Amino acid sequence: MNELMGRVAVITGGASGVGLATADLLAGRGCELALVDLNPVKLEAAAREFESRGIRTSIHLADVADPERMSRLPGEVVAEHGGVNILINNAGVSVAATFEDQTIEDLQWIVGINFWGVVHGCKFFLPELKKADEAHIVNISSMFGFIGVPSQSSYCATKFAVKGFTESLWAELRGTNIGVTSIHPGGINTSIHETMRSYDDEIREATVSGLERSRPPAKVARVIVRAIDKNKLRAIAGWEAYAADWLKRILPVSTHRLIARRMG
Repeated sequence: MNELMGRVAVITGGASGVGLATADLLAGRGCELALVDLNPVKLEAAAREFESRGIRTSIHLADVADPERMSRLPGEVVAEHGGVNILINNAGVSVAATFEDQTIEDLQWIVGINFWGVVHGCKFFLPELKKADEAHIVNISSMFGFIGVPSQSSYCATKFAVKGFTESLWAELRGTNIGVTSIHPGGINTSIHETMRSYDDEIREATVSGLERSRPPAKVARVIVRAIDKNKLRAIAGWEAYAADWLKRILPVSTHRLIARRMG
């Protein structure tokens, strides 16, 4: 996008983590904010902070997995802000467990939020984005959208799906007023572990420990905003995400053997 000042940004999962950090950067660039989340306390706290800085902010309690609720969301945002320019489909959850231990309900839950949440956001906001002179969609995938790892089969499945969906959408919208980006971060120190489902204490502890040693959300937020500025199809955040991408291209089978030995 050529200009962010005065634009309206909708951010799902916007009350914490990467969503909140991205909102902070966009607010600093002069954007109005429409924050979407399931946590009313965190939403209200975020709104108070941004409004104290003079940033026009609306909050929207919504489950991105619910198509009926998401179908109403664009109208609410337009009523508050007059239009939409940026959509960041950031809301996400995780299941840290072997596929054998995961239940069908676990799979439905994570696919509903991580994949259908992205689809719902794009589907229902697309008509409003097309009305803007400039617009941009950002879908958050992962380094696990490049490579599959043990105990993350459902998470990897959703992030691979987001990557493929985003690439198709980019091709369909190329040449229009709407840019599309897929973001692939490595580890991020966020509160995703608070809602993470797991049935093995060792897997849970290893996953939480890895997240706590990871980069802060602000570093990923900078990659997101830079990708919007430059209208990039894909952006990667973190050395391990770059490594996963290149190793998968150069040594696809050997890379998976190594992962199986070290993480299996």
